[in-house]
Amino acid sequence: MTTETIDHSTLSRLIENGSVRNTSIVAKPGGWAIQIQHGNEEQTLTAQRSGQVRLFKRLETLVTYLRGLGINQFVVDASSYDPSQMKTYARPDRAEAMKQAHEAAAYDEWFKRQVQISIDDPRPSISDEETRRIFAAKRDALRKRVR
Repeated sequence: MTTETIDHSTLSRLIENGSVRNTSIVAKPGGWAIQIQHGNEEQTLTAQRSGQVRLFKRLETLVTYLRGLGINQFVVDASSYDPSQMKTYARPDRAEAMKQAHEAAAYDEWFKRQVQISIDDPRPSISDEETRRIFAAKRDALRKRVR
């Protein structure tokens, strides 16, 4: 058997044609890989952008992916499984980003409430033109006093 790589779209077409004989989930350093057998070939799924073997960090995510494609039965080869090599990515920057997003949303809500309170204010309002005229008169009065 030859071992090559396969991408998602090719895998989807093979499944639609009913060409997939066996599917295996294989433990690799850093995650779980998918190997597909069809005809005399065995192919490993690659990531679309990088072209590298696609590794799933969590087995549950991989199972969901396969079920979404219509593959409900597969073999799991955990002989190379080493939990110390399964890295999880800590993202402290995401915590800060989420905090800022919540603060921004809270500020937006507060601001909208303040605007609505102002709109609903029953006191009489003065037009911009009238306000400018009143303050121009006050400025003139102050200038006369300073001289």
